[in-house]
Amino acid sequence: MQGLYPRIKPYATHQIKVDPPHILHVEEAGVPEGIPVLFVHGGPGAGCLPYHRTFFDPQIYRIILFDQRGCGRSIPHAELRANNTQALVQDMERIREFLGIERWILFGGSWGSTLSLVYAQTHPEKVMGLILRGIFLCRPREIDWFYQEGGASRIFPDHWREFAAVIPEEERGNMVAAYYKRLTGENELARMAAAKAWSKWEGQTSTLQPSNSVVSTFTEPFTAVSLSRIECHYFMNNSFLEPNQILNNAHKLANIPGVIVQGRYDIVCPMESAWELHKAWPDAQMHIIPDAGHSATEAGIIDALVRATRQFADKFKPSA
Repeated sequence: MQGLYPRIKPYATHQIKVDPPHILHVEEAGVPEGIPVLFVHGGPGAGCLPYHRTFFDPQIYRIILFDQRGCGRSIPHAELRANNTQALVQDMERIREFLGIERWILFGGSWGSTLSLVYAQTHPEKVMGLILRGIFLCRPREIDWFYQEGGASRIFPDHWREFAAVIPEEERGNMVAAYYKRLTGENELARMAAAKAWSKWEGQTSTLQPSNSVVSTFTEPFTAVSLSRIECHYFMNNSFLEPNQILNNAHKLANIPGVIVQGRYDIVCPMESAWELHKAWPDAQMHIIPDAGHSATEAGIIDALVRATRQFADKFKPSA
């Protein structure tokens, strides 16, 4: 079983201005001459964490992390203006050009898999490879599964009760819209209650075995506000994607090597989506982790992801 690499600090940080009012936080770790890899975090709205650097051998990779618009150390915090999928793809291109990178590997899980796939389908010539976890295609049925009663609520009825309690019964026919109303409203107490409940629901359902540390990460107030507001904003707008956009454009991935890592018991992003992506992109390797859910912190997921980064290191490192 492979574990994470030791924690390291960035050797460079950057503040990159994009569309007003957004300024992105970008950092580099590992070795400047290494294989460039971009960590694409989830949410949308979650931001990067220090352990995200540790999936990669720091003596081989040039590890690039960035906080997407409105979250982490990017500013302004939890900002919804000019925050959409196409803008985030443009931001990734801006970062690549700023850092002088010709081609890079994308490493993303959950929403990070979504954004990585959209970027790769938009700029396939810039992508050396894709390492993706917990595939999220952002289709309406995936949103309904997780945010409407009758899907994930049937597996976690106790946690669903807490999630639903914030919303009056007469508004529960559209939970995303009901939460959006509160997360963007003027009542600060209602905003914070909704942010915590939204984020706690995701944290409680992300692992096969309960994890207090995962729930704490999701419900930390700073993160909970950006995660809930930005996720809800995206889901209210169909994630700014055309219907079935990613699968319809899967042919654009044909020449890009890929690894798909999927927990068998992923409740947040059920395996159906990963399976459909793999069928549409058969050249990608698919690893089903038999004892894992959605989280990148689960041992089997870590093992598969680290093995994938080692595989790509062998594939792409310059010959002596």
